[in-house]
Amino acid sequence: GGQPRNVQPFSDEDASIETMSHCSGFSDPASFTEDGPEVDEEATQEDLEYKLKGFIDLTLDKSAKTRQAALESLKSAFSSKILYEFIMERRMTLTDSIERCIKKGKSDEQCAAAGLACLLCVQMGSGIESEEIFKTLGPVLKKIVCDGTASVQARQACATCLGICCFIVTDDITELYSTMECLENIFTKAYQRDRDTNGVSSTHNTVLHISALLAWTLLLTICPMNEVKKKIETHLHKLPSLLSCDDLNMRIAAGETLALLFELARETDADFFYEDMELLTEKLRALATDGNKHRAKVDKRKQRSVFRDVLRAVEERDFPAEMVKFGPERMYIDCWVKKQTYDTFKEILGSGMQYHLQSNDFLRNVFELGPPVMLDAATLKTMKISRFERHLYNSAAFKARTKARSKCRDKRADVGEFF
Repeated sequence: GGQPRNVQPFSDEDASIETMSHCSGFSDPASFTEDGPEVDEEATQEDLEYKLKGFIDLTLDKSAKTRQAALESLKSAFSSKILYEFIMERRMTLTDSIERCIKKGKSDEQCAAAGLACLLCVQMGSGIESEEIFKTLGPVLKKIVCDGTASVQARQACATCLGICCFIVTDDITELYSTMECLENIFTKAYQRDRDTNGVSSTHNTVLHISALLAWTLLLTICPMNEVKKKIETHLHKLPSLLSCDDLNMRIAAGETLALLFELARETDADFFYEDMELLTEKLRALATDGNKHRAKVDKRKQRSVFRDVLRAVEERDFPAEMVKFGPERMYIDCWVKKQTYDTFKEILGSGMQYHLQSNDFLRNVFELGPPVMLDAATLKTMKISRFERHLYNSAAFKARTKARSKCRDKRADVGEFF
C-alpha cells in the first residue's frame, strides 16, 4: 500500500473507541442513565452515519493499515446497532469494498473484511439484496478457503463467513449443497491424520478444519431430511476419530457435532441404532472424566463440562437447557441445533448479540421469537435499577463475599478440632 491520505491517523484502539463512542451509548435501548441529560437521538444518528460514511470511504484507502482500521470500525458499528436503511442505500459500495479487501488484502485485512461480510448479511437478513451480496462474495470466499497458498487465518475467517452467509441467504438448494461440499473438502482432511505418518502441517491447519466443521454443521441444520440422512451415514463413523486430536477446540467441536448428529438422526428415525455405541461412549466418558496432568486445569475443566453434556446427549437423549436473557425477554436453548446456531451468531456479534436478539427481525425469526417487543422509554426506566441502588447492592455483595473468604482463609478457624 501507499501512504495514508491526510486523515486523522488510525490505530486499532482509536478505530474501536471512535466508533463505539457513538454506538455503545444507544446500542442498548435501556442504556441510558436516569439522571443524565436528554440525548437528541436524531442528531446522534446523523453523527454516526456521517462517521460511517467516512469509514466506508477509507476502505478504499491506499494504506492497508487505514483500510483495516476502517473495516474494524464498521464491524463494531454493525454488531452494536441496527443500520438496515443506511446499509440498504450503500450495500453495493460495501460489497465492492469487501470483495476488493478479500481479493487484494493481506491476512489481517482479509479476516476483517470476511467478518464485515458476515455482519452485512446479518443486518440485511434473508432477501433478494442479501442474495445479490452472496452471489458476489460467495465465489471469492470459496476461492480463498480452497487456496492452499493463502494464510490459515484468512481461510478460517472465509470458511466461517461462507457458512454464515449461506445459512442466512440461500434458498437455492444447489448452492447450499455446493457450499457444504466446499467445507467438507476442508475438514475431512482432519480424518486422515491418524493414517498420516508424516503429520505434515496437520496442527497448523487445525483452526481451519475446526471453522470448516462448525460452518458445515450449521448448514446441516437447514438441510432436507433425506440429505441429513446421507451426511449422517457418511460422517458419523468418521467423526469419533477427531476426539483423539491434540487440540482441545477440535475435540470440543467434534464432540458437539456428534451430539447434534445423534439428535438429528433420532428425529429422522426414532429407532436409530449406532453400531459402535459402546466404543463411542467409552471415548466420551474418558473425555468427560479426563484427569491428565499434562493438560492445563482450565482446559480440563472446559473439556469435562462439554463432554458430560455430549455423553448425556448420546446415551440418554438429554440436553441441559439454558436460558438466555435479553432486555425483558427470555429464550430457552433446549436442543443442540439451537445451541449450535446461537453459538455461531454469538461468536460473530459478540456483545451485540443481546441487542440483535431484541431488534433484528432475521435473528428473531431464526429463534422463533416473533416480532420485536416495543417498549417506551418510561417502561424501560421503571425496569432499570438506579445507579445508587446498584452501588448499594454491589457493596453488600462485596462485603459478604469478603467475610466468607476471610473465614476460609483464617487458619485459626480449624484450631481445636483435632484435640
